[in-house]
Amino acid sequence: MNWEEAQSFCRDHYTDLAFPRSQAENEEIAAEIPGGVLGWIGLYRESWKWSDGHMYLFQNWLQAKPDSQSELCSVARFSSSGGWDDWNCDKLKPFICHDDPQPFTTQVVKVKLVLNSALDLNDPAVLENMKAELRLMLDQQGPDVKLSWKKQQDGKIFHQEEEEEKLQ
Repeated sequence: MNWEEAQSFCRDHYTDLAFPRSQAENEEIAAEIPGGVLGWIGLYRESWKWSDGHMYLFQNWLQAKPDSQSELCSVARFSSSGGWDDWNCDKLKPFICHDDPQPFTTQVVKVKLVLNSALDLNDPAVLENMKAELRLMLDQQGPDVKLSWKKQQDGKIFHQEEEEEKLQ
């Protein structure tokens, strides 16, 4: 397929065209396509970014590449250790898709709020307002962050700390 058809196929059936983020991932892709064959990867000329929109630090360009203003897509030359070359997007080439479900981690954060208010922090309306404020801050860090409250065994989210008795 040409690059655009390959990208559409990968997005319809998997995640996207392959985009190696390290030498190890580049070698995994190279193992799937026979040596001497040029295969599409998900890199295109718009500041040479990946088709998922990211700009990764790993690069494996062949010497003196990219070298053309008209060759907007990239192939991996598997006869040259998977080195990348810029190529005309309309050429028919084999390609590799990746199916990399979004990795996620769960992080529990303990929050200590200091306030001079009689607000009930376990009131559903107050919780929603706090969650909305936190969401605004997290959205600045990046998309796809899920925020939820963790309820304790007694069903409450927040507990008031007991004041420590001062020892004399």
